[in-house]
Amino acid sequence: MIIKNMTIKKRLVISNILMILVPVVITALIALVCVGVIWFSATRGTGLGFEDSEEFYKASRSIAMIVEGTLDDMSHTGRPEGLAGLSGALDKGSMALSVDSSGESIYQYGLSTDVDGTLLAAVDTLGGEGFVSNGSRELYVRQSEIDGVVYRIAIFASPSELSYSTLKIAIALSAVILIFAVFLSILLTNRFLTKFVFQKIERPLDILSNGVRQISEGNLEYRIEYGSQDEFAPVCADFNEMAARLKASVELLQQHEQSRKELLVGVSHDLRSPLTSIRAYVEGLLDGVAKTPEAQRGYLKTIKGKAEDIDRMLAKLFLFSKMELGEYPDHPELLRLDDEVQQLIRAVGAEYEEKGLILSADVLAPATVSADPDQLQRVLTNIMENSQKYKTKETGKLTISLREENGGHRLSLCDDGPGVSENALPHLFEVFYRSDPSRQNPNRGSGLGLAIAANTVRRMNGTIEAKAGEHGGLEIVIWLPKAEE
Repeated sequence: MIIKNMTIKKRLVISNILMILVPVVITALIALVCVGVIWFSATRGTGLGFEDSEEFYKASRSIAMIVEGTLDDMSHTGRPEGLAGLSGALDKGSMALSVDSSGESIYQYGLSTDVDGTLLAAVDTLGGEGFVSNGSRELYVRQSEIDGVVYRIAIFASPSELSYSTLKIAIALSAVILIFAVFLSILLTNRFLTKFVFQKIERPLDILSNGVRQISEGNLEYRIEYGSQDEFAPVCADFNEMAARLKASVELLQQHEQSRKELLVGVSHDLRSPLTSIRAYVEGLLDGVAKTPEAQRGYLKTIKGKAEDIDRMLAKLFLFSKMELGEYPDHPELLRLDDEVQQLIRAVGAEYEEKGLILSADVLAPATVSADPDQLQRVLTNIMENSQKYKTKETGKLTISLREENGGHRLSLCDDGPGVSENALPHLFEVFYRSDPSRQNPNRGSGLGLAIAANTVRRMNGTIEAKAGEHGGLEIVIWLPKAEE
């Protein structure tokens, strides 16, 4: 788990350290093994031996003199253990020692061979002392009389397989092995550490590559699942955020495209009805259907009204388009929202009362907001106009209230009209949406009023929503943030 979550930086640091440490350790171990083998062979195995017979002769004379001294001590002490001290010198030269007297063996050390008896017989022919060799085995014999006892000291040796020249070859071979070991350890360490680091990079790159391929193929739901906490973790997180934003952008684009199509359909539908009426009344005038001046005047008034409906609808459409493009002028200032509502009721109350809608204020708490006064007035009049057009009673009522809520101001406009279904409430602020089959009756509204109101409120950093009224009807709730006086 620790290795899995190890960062690439840490892996590189470990890799650089191991790249130096591993070859050094392996080389040192192999060097120790080579030196140990050579040392063991030289001291515990065949020994270094002698380069020629002269060296063996000199060494044998020295050992024989030591044996004589030891035998002399034995004659006084009676203990033969003193000869055991020669084992080190004998081992070093790979020699064997035999001491006997009158055919009785007194001391024997080292291994004997089948040719030892022949070599002893050859020395006997030379008078019992001397040096003989058959090429593969050498013998030095010396007789010594100590306290009237004659001792025969025989020293055997075989030419060593590990001579000094052989030792040089062994050292050279060890050097070659060391060089090869260094090269091989560097190569293997490099391959292992490269894999150790590259795997940590290769897997995330494959994951990212697969993610890019999924997105390019249109799978905007795809998200990368990356559990390691290393340098690629924020990259994968950014990829997922990018995918989410891309999905939202595509969905928004599709929504705008759908809205554009609905806008074209709505405009075409809503223009067709008044234009058809205008055409019919004009044809009636031309055909002489309206023969009296009063009838003709009534036809012209209808034509004028239809033309004004078209003009209002095109003005709203033009306004909404400019707001969507961000080109609509916005000049916010500090406003007393309660005063603005009261002034608007006084200004348009009588006009709406003539149209069958009574405007009234319930409770208007003092409220200061930052808003463009013209746009704020347009929002309120659009909602009032919507209530007036869709009322079912001969005289409807629209009640306005204002209070503080959630650190801001809650403005409520609630009418006593027929209301809308629960499913239709979230769609009331969409372009050209109507909650009833009034597409066949454009006189009931263009379907742009509430969409313009929603767009304007969002520009004021507020929210707008539609609710079912407590006593029936429709309630539009606007929330605006507080502004300092």
